[in-house]
Amino acid sequence: MNKDRSSPGLKAAKRTRRPADADPTREKLLDVAGRIFADRGYQAATIREICIAASANVAAVNYHFGDKLGLYTEVVRQSLHTAKHEAVQSALDRLAPPEEILRDVIRARMRNICRGGRPNWHLRILAHELAQPTPALRQLIDKIGRPLANRLLDLIGRMIGLPADDEKTRLCVVSAMGQMVVYDFADPLLKSVWPELKMTPEQVDRIADHIADFSLSYIQNFRSMTPARSIKSTKRAVKPRASK
Repeated sequence: MNKDRSSPGLKAAKRTRRPADADPTREKLLDVAGRIFADRGYQAATIREICIAASANVAAVNYHFGDKLGLYTEVVRQSLHTAKHEAVQSALDRLAPPEEILRDVIRARMRNICRGGRPNWHLRILAHELAQPTPALRQLIDKIGRPLANRLLDLIGRMIGLPADDEKTRLCVVSAMGQMVVYDFADPLLKSVWPELKMTPEQVDRIADHIADFSLSYIQNFRSMTPARSIKSTKRAVKPRASK
């Protein structure tokens, strides 16, 4: 008889695929767990203290999330706003010139990360993950982050005439992504040096257009001024065999 030898984390991931109904217990667990995980970190926090604070029982955690890792993964997912990655995916799926696609991707991402009203503990969760990554973050990166990054590498690689795995292509993608991420992770710094900054929808769109203009300016300049370098770099990707 074959036994199910799947890991607890995998079982939890399967169980949490059920549609997320507007269950007040589920929402309460997520809110309380988010605050406790943000204060204590994943390892130190316990399901017992989360359930006591949420006036729920352990069975509710098992039902909705499978286990502690399943609960934490959903908390991290919400903190990263991955539920809204569909907007970025839709922008990448457009049949349009690559410049327009990149601009739409940047606008979709900025509108996502700069939504107002996000609890402070969301950023503290991400700070914990940056300091001590857990399997939850790795799962989300593999499932969402890496595929989107690969599509950006392909998009920008085609724009500058280089392979997706060329160093220059990677630098361009990281530069574009870095300009967006700073508005999320450097929020306290930005507010201190730019106190007039108000992340209204209009302001967010202006910032998105600036990032797009800034990125496209370099891409267009690189493409127009170094066509020979692009061809040479592409050839370097495959080294010819030495003749015998």
